[in-house]
Amino acid sequence: MTGTGEVKGRAGPPSWWVRRRDLWVDLTLGALSVVECGWEGVLFAREAGLPTAVGVLFGIVVGAVIVLRRRWPIAVVLVGIAVAPAAMGFLLGVVGLYTLASSEVPRRIIATLTSMSLAATFAVMYMRTRGDVEADPTLVVVLSGFVAVALTVPPVLFGLYIGARRRLMESLQERADSLERELSLLADRAEERAEWARTEERTRIAREMHDVVAHRVSLMVVHAAALEAVALKDPARAVKNAALVGDMGRQALTELREMLGVLRAAEKPKPVPAPVATTVAVTAAPAGSFEDGPALVELDTLVGQSRTAGMTVEMVVHGEGAAYAAEVEQTAYRVVQEALTNCHKHAPGARVVVRLAHRDGEVAMQVENGPCDGTSAEHGLPSGGNGLVGMRERVLGLGGVFVSGPTDEGGFKVSAVLPVR
Repeated sequence: MTGTGEVKGRAGPPSWWVRRRDLWVDLTLGALSVVECGWEGVLFAREAGLPTAVGVLFGIVVGAVIVLRRRWPIAVVLVGIAVAPAAMGFLLGVVGLYTLASSEVPRRIIATLTSMSLAATFAVMYMRTRGDVEADPTLVVVLSGFVAVALTVPPVLFGLYIGARRRLMESLQERADSLERELSLLADRAEERAEWARTEERTRIAREMHDVVAHRVSLMVVHAAALEAVALKDPARAVKNAALVGDMGRQALTELREMLGVLRAAEKPKPVPAPVATTVAVTAAPAGSFEDGPALVELDTLVGQSRTAGMTVEMVVHGEGAAYAAEVEQTAYRVVQEALTNCHKHAPGARVVVRLAHRDGEVAMQVENGPCDGTSAEHGLPSGGNGLVGMRERVLGLGGVFVSGPTDEGGFKVSAVLPVR
């Protein structure tokens, strides 16, 4: 509602009655004011020498103006001041001043109209009581001032109080609505962060599963192919390859069980009520998973498994190793592992060089294979095209640098540099 009582946001002629109760209150006040002003109109007509019907009609019109008090409170007060010399509109003046003071009209207008009403009431009371010859002039002034103040100040003060209280309630309601919107926005953002965390965790698990399964199963396929080729010619070597296949399968199962154990440990039997706590729970789940992963000291074993599978691999280490963070060591290991897996898939018979360099503040690794020898048969290993993508995501996630691509000699090279701090 505006300062004059207008309701915003409605099409067509505005209505200044927000509730049905307001309508009935104004109609009741209007009826009382019409009766009062109609009776006072009879007295006014006698004093002015006008027909009684004219005085009654004038009083009815004046009294009905009170119905417009919510829409035009200033006009109602002005009408009350205008008819004050006719000793008419007592209820109109009191209710009009109250409505004016409780509305959002500027304070200077309220003060001006209040002063005008006070002066008009004082003047009318003084003029009507000074004709009494027995009255003391001082008493007349005091009585007129008392009546003027009694009819003007209380409704204005009460209206100011009601208006301030109404604005306070509206302010509190707006703050409550704003807080509710902010809480809703925070909940939505928390849900988005939780969804993002779940997506990141699913991506990380998929990457881990790819690294574990792809490498182990690739070696198993290579050994199985060798087993098939030498089964009749060299039974002893066939038995050795069969044992290696079994070892690879058991290692793959062990690593898969570890991954599944992390997933089961991250499950929550009950939902967390707080949105922020949900986000923390989701993002905190994988925090300790790096501790159970492979380390750089296991690279020799990894390279040895590829050599056993028939690959010619050279391991070159520069610098002295140190104990790095678990995520750094696991990422470095997975990069070398995935690169060796790709060599098994795409470069059978090629010579492979694995380089590991320990530098000040960083660790670098490079896996480079030469061209295929042309004599080794393809093992038919499937490729999902996610190996290089997963390696790049791992390295960039730790703030490192990742480069891959073909070499001038016809081979392929994968390089990565990881910061250790």
